[in-house]
Amino acid sequence: MQFCDNAGNMPCLLLLIVLAFPRLILAWLFFTSNYLQHAYHSLLLPLLGFVFLPLTTLTYAWLLNSHRPLEGTNLLILVIAAVIDAGGLSGGEWHRRSRY
Repeated sequence: MQFCDNAGNMPCLLLLIVLAFPRLILAWLFFTSNYLQHAYHSLLLPLLGFVFLPLTTLTYAWLLNSHRPLEGTNLLILVIAAVIDAGGLSGGEWHRRSRY
């Protein structure tokens, strides 16, 4: 009995790619689709998101494009994305200080 077919692994692989390369995915979405334009009505927020919080920017766009409410579990997913992004911003500073 087979519990997971080959197509069942695709969402996990896509999630890993998004988590590993959020800026690359943001740039790809910006240049090849209207996905970010549906979520953000100006260029400023996606540009700031690209620089500072790329995973949060992608998560927010996903929530808005899939018409999910920003409450409950969806809000928790957005907060987790922001925490992951914030951890990436401060991790370099922690490593720099621990060397000396």
